[in-house]
Amino acid sequence: MNWLQHRVRPEQIRELSLLLLIIAAVIFFGSLIDSYYTSRTFNRIASSVAIIAVVAVGQTLVVLTRNIDLSVGSIVGFTAYFVGTTIAGDNSIHPLVAVVLAVAVGAVMGAFNGVIVAWGRVPSIIVTLGTLAIYRGILIEYSGAKTVTTDSLPAWLIDLPRENLFVLEGLEVRVLVALALICVLVFQVGTSYLSFGRRLYAIGSNPDAAALIGLPVKRIVFIAFVLCGALSGLAGFMLLARFGNITVEAGRGLELQVVAAVVVGGVNIFGGSGTIVGALLGAIMIGTLEQSLFRLQISEFWRDALLGMLILLAVASDAVILKRLRALWTRSDLKLIEKPPGPVAGEGRPR
Repeated sequence: MNWLQHRVRPEQIRELSLLLLIIAAVIFFGSLIDSYYTSRTFNRIASSVAIIAVVAVGQTLVVLTRNIDLSVGSIVGFTAYFVGTTIAGDNSIHPLVAVVLAVAVGAVMGAFNGVIVAWGRVPSIIVTLGTLAIYRGILIEYSGAKTVTTDSLPAWLIDLPRENLFVLEGLEVRVLVALALICVLVFQVGTSYLSFGRRLYAIGSNPDAAALIGLPVKRIVFIAFVLCGALSGLAGFMLLARFGNITVEAGRGLELQVVAAVVVGGVNIFGGSGTIVGALLGAIMIGTLEQSLFRLQISEFWRDALLGMLILLAVASDAVILKRLRALWTRSDLKLIEKPPGPVAGEGRPR
């Protein structure tokens, strides 16, 4: 038992169980849907997962600090439309410039959230619920009831979702999927090994204690919101590339999918624990359910209801099951610390 506790943490148990659930879901839907096990099906799932995963990475950074960003769907929608109209007006814009523009616009929106939460000390759920509506309203006014269409976009952007970064033994890795995986890898390493990542966990675990030991709590929370906005902007560019036709409804409801992915992936909604890899697994689960239920022609309302149920189950399991596991792990560690060391060889005998 001690061997297991030193090598497996409660969060890893959640991630392993989620991986098994994903496999079970694929097998289940494969038995119900004809031609499910095809490259077309998995490419659709992967494209959906890529967008959710990129935003979920940013959301994880915010949630680790004991906050939440509900405006990500509106940021994605506004960025997709803004960059789409910019490219439609000038097809000669370089792809890298378009990506930087999307990230910059998202970062500015995230910074607005961060300033109010960090220095205004307004609860993040209130701030981002307000900016969710504000950003969507700005998009509606900016659009003038017009739609970005594929015929106004350059060929490189339309073809981007079908471009392969590389093909390994018949396995196609699309550019958008590779971009999402790079984001996951970079931020997983950053949160695991960099001081900024450790500070995120410290602030989420106990904000007051973090402030007492001198951590720049406000600045770190602000940076988390900026990064979340920037990644949402990147996801907006990916959404534009994937669909081409962008309306004022773009990104609506994405915040529910992202929160579900983060919470189901084992990131504690009360901050301080969870991993980027867990959020990726949550995004895979949500993307698989979304595309599979769509193939089964399940109503969108029931799909949203299922996401809500998954959030409730995940939070409940964090509050009950994982809490008890963490307590068990802690008690075991304390016993090991309190246990007196055994006699050293050559000692313990009177001379």
